[in-house]
Amino acid sequence: MKLKEVKTETDKINFIRGIYYIYKNDIEWVAPLDSDIEQIFNENKNLNFKLGKACRWILLDDNSKIIGRIAAFYSQKDFIQGEKKIGACGFFECINSQEAANMLFDNAKLWLQSQGIEGMNGPVNFGEKDKFWGLMVAGFKNPSYQENYNPSYYQKLFENYGFVKITEQTTSEININDFNYDRFNKLSSRVLSNPAYTFEHFRIKDLNKFSDDFITIYNLAWAHRSDFSPMTKDRIETTLKSLKPILMEKVMWFAYAHKKPAGFYISVIDVNKLFKPLNGKLNWVGKLKFLWYKNTTNISRVRGIVFGIIPEYQNLGLETGMIMSFYNAVKKHHPEITTSELAWIGDFNPKMHGLFTALGAKTTKIHFTYQIVF
Repeated sequence: MKLKEVKTETDKINFIRGIYYIYKNDIEWVAPLDSDIEQIFNENKNLNFKLGKACRWILLDDNSKIIGRIAAFYSQKDFIQGEKKIGACGFFECINSQEAANMLFDNAKLWLQSQGIEGMNGPVNFGEKDKFWGLMVAGFKNPSYQENYNPSYYQKLFENYGFVKITEQTTSEININDFNYDRFNKLSSRVLSNPAYTFEHFRIKDLNKFSDDFITIYNLAWAHRSDFSPMTKDRIETTLKSLKPILMEKVMWFAYAHKKPAGFYISVIDVNKLFKPLNGKLNWVGKLKFLWYKNTTNISRVRGIVFGIIPEYQNLGLETGMIMSFYNAVKKHHPEITTSELAWIGDFNPKMHGLFTALGAKTTKIHFTYQIVF
């Protein structure tokens, strides 16, 4: 076996697609978009390169067949003063061979050590935590867009190498028929009838307004986190514009307190159902296919991607107001929607887990984030 660093355009293609034969008999798997992965490793598009580095490799067997891949990276913004400098690995794919996996992990470790890094989390993303984060260990069904999906034997490969779980991330799903309507209708009645609070769904024609409101809420709600990176106008507008083909206005809700932005609950359609026939390619042919499938496919599932309330207005019932606004809008305007997947919640957030349980949601997937200290 030998490792090859990704440098050429051919290497980049092989890194993305060369190992996908692992999934050839997996009916659940959906190929990630080539462009999504390549953008992460584009120094002109990923701001993490301003404070860090990344490197990728593919692993070849003695017949030059690609049998694995891995990326290693770090960003100084993730370093916590006084603690060990922890880097990361991600985008791991490998045949069912501990020897091959160890070679990939060893190489990522050695590269990080050469950069002065003292530990490695994985498998994670070189960027936002809502994308390509964690190893799937349960619920190998209905993978969501930009969600890590992998063969079940990957868990053994990580743990046999010495990785230790540091975070358990739970994804839940709720069927509209299981929604605890009576309870939440009662809980939300107070906040929905209070003139100090209002709830609005997203409107594409008012993109600038909702972009500004999102920035305000996000930067106040997440400021306490050690890994906080402020949201910017360019970043949110770029994100919303890229999501425009899959936006559904009445499943994206904002809460306002005394006419000021206070919270949001953002969902999008289950786009992976549309991306599956594209086989990872969103070129002009892929875009035509996407539009065709979007107009001819019955989409019955949405995915909540982010939920936040600024500290000043937490525990006042705004979350129930947004949930009921979402539920009522779906029932009235989108009766074809029967299921909502709720974005993953870490085991460090018992309050949100309690809310999901109260809603009537059921756990459908579990991801682990691992760490190994050198």
